[in-house]
Amino acid sequence: MSRCVRKDAGISYTMTAFPHSSRMSIRLFRLMILAATLMAGQVAAATVPNQTELSRQREQFPLVLESARRAPDEIWHRLAPGLEGYPLFPYLELASLQRRMAQLRRTEIERFLAAWPATLPAQILLDGFLLELARRKDWKDFLALVPASPHGRELQCDALQARLALGRPLDFTRDVEPLWLSATALPESCDGVMRWARDGGKLTGALIWNRIDLAARAGNAGVVKMLATMLDGADGVAAQRVAAAITDPAKSLDEAAVWTDAPPDRAAVTVAFERLARRNSDLAETQWAKLGAKFKLDRDQRGRVLRALAVYRATSYAPDAQARLDALPSELSDDATREWRVRVALANQDFKKTLAALDALSPEQQADPRWRYLRGRVLVKLDREAQATPVLTTLASEANFHGFLAADWLQLPYSICPSTLATDDVARDALRANPGLQRAFEFFALGRLSEARREWEFTLATLDPAQRRVAADLASELGWFDRAVYTLNQGDDLHLYTLRFPLARRDQIVRAANAADIDPTWAYAIIRAESAWTTDAHSNADAWGLMQLLPGTAAQLAKANKLRYGGARDLLDPDTNITLGTRYLGNMARHYDGSPWLASAAYNAGVDPVGRWIEARDSLEPDFFIETIPYKETREYVARVLAFSVIYDWRLHGTATPLSTKLPRIGKSYSPPAEDTPRKAIACAAAIVPEPQKPVVQSNGAAATH
Repeated sequence: MSRCVRKDAGISYTMTAFPHSSRMSIRLFRLMILAATLMAGQVAAATVPNQTELSRQREQFPLVLESARRAPDEIWHRLAPGLEGYPLFPYLELASLQRRMAQLRRTEIERFLAAWPATLPAQILLDGFLLELARRKDWKDFLALVPASPHGRELQCDALQARLALGRPLDFTRDVEPLWLSATALPESCDGVMRWARDGGKLTGALIWNRIDLAARAGNAGVVKMLATMLDGADGVAAQRVAAAITDPAKSLDEAAVWTDAPPDRAAVTVAFERLARRNSDLAETQWAKLGAKFKLDRDQRGRVLRALAVYRATSYAPDAQARLDALPSELSDDATREWRVRVALANQDFKKTLAALDALSPEQQADPRWRYLRGRVLVKLDREAQATPVLTTLASEANFHGFLAADWLQLPYSICPSTLATDDVARDALRANPGLQRAFEFFALGRLSEARREWEFTLATLDPAQRRVAADLASELGWFDRAVYTLNQGDDLHLYTLRFPLARRDQIVRAANAADIDPTWAYAIIRAESAWTTDAHSNADAWGLMQLLPGTAAQLAKANKLRYGGARDLLDPDTNITLGTRYLGNMARHYDGSPWLASAAYNAGVDPVGRWIEARDSLEPDFFIETIPYKETREYVARVLAFSVIYDWRLHGTATPLSTKLPRIGKSYSPPAEDTPRKAIACAAAIVPEPQKPVVQSNGAAATH
């Protein structure tokens, strides 16, 4: 057995695949024996209780599916009796048809589509058959079957190619240009359509350069190189220089000293400065002093370079970062430069300049809890408590990292307003009977999580918001907790805390956390932030499972703690993952005097970057330090984990230890809460609005609590 990996939005999921056997006769013999065994059990199974019948079907289905994929139809047909009413039954014929895809005819497809209309198996088969028809160049049948809006660019281009082949007209602006203007490579099926467009004079030099610009901004050097071959003379050379600027901007700027100041080369110079500023802002600054006057960049190009220099000087907290930001003309400012003005001033502990930078944020930015919180904190620093109190009071009514900190400053209860789903047995029974959900839940029961997610996502698109909430609840009842996390992610659904923050594996997590000398609420928060309870999560960085452990780290932990570990795939087992993950959290916490916020930062970004940040800004108070973290992902990760720890504290205990106590100053020791640790009440601010206190600061800089 082998496995492949499917990647979705940064996290991938393990899918099981079975190798072809060269010894088909032995396989068929075994399947024949299995067929006889299963058929012998049909009479007895007919009278057993429903749950027992379902269990038998779950044992039977994977074996029949394997035979449908590998063996002649008569074999799996002999094995299939008893599965006719099983939710996953259509996948048997789907597997058989996929095995024979190269020989299929349109009538067989239409028969399956009619038997299973508007289902995922039907869509999978249709998409596959359309690709096969395109391979055959059977454009008549292709156009007869292709939907008005095909799935994916490959089928979209095939549909356009079919129209060309049959002499049907295309409208370039409507049909082709949206595909052309892509920052990424197009599938081979688009080649013919793009050749038609080019031969017809539709792909002008301006359109080619538009796409070069899109690809360059996305960092896709390969696409730029391909596009360069479509340009002649100086334009082609300049496009190649753009591609080189993406991969080696320092070398490109060295070479730019002998380039002419031609418009195409200005594009390459602009890209090189943007890329180099991100990698090495010192070198980019030096090169700008040499080349800035040589190239007459247009307003947009010059703005891109100056913004890149300003932002990346700021992210490295260079000595001239503030001056570079201040020198940026207002018309060149954007959200990034405005935010970094705040962070640089905050890192310098220049609170007057910080407040001025906060005032300069856009209205949309000023509405963000992070900037509202910093406004309140900075006003306190400037002895303007009367102005700070209403800002923090409003924020304290929100259940997020900054809202919880604001509540600590004002000595208010945390505001968490939970809601529950209204009981509607009719609606629940209707969704239990939904064939798409039944297929999703069956795949989940079989441990085939990738297939389960695919069915879930297909079916979810057909449900209204109320039905989606009930579906998420049904999934949670089955132990499929990540469905609620991903589904209930906006609006009033955010108040469904029981579903969004499940107390799964409670005894195990509490026991493992205590053994690692860490707060169980922190372990829960890490799981929720890392994988959202997706047990087979596998990141692009090769992190695995609930707590997203790297295989090498896991091996070291297992060896040090004398635990069994057989390799990366063991991390897909929640028991193994939680055991090793909590030990790793314990190690990280000890590295930072027990501090959960610093350990969380290192868990996300690594020990070395956190060490550099501490060395540069260890005098900052923790909430200010967090906002000055250069990595956006890590800034948001730390805030998210700490907020989740408060919510899980409340879920476990009904109250919560103050968040501010989890933010010790750098160098101060921290210990997990004990039984006698003071705890805060939880109250919904929409129902109860306590009188806020004047913001109070303890000697260590943390918000006072009681």
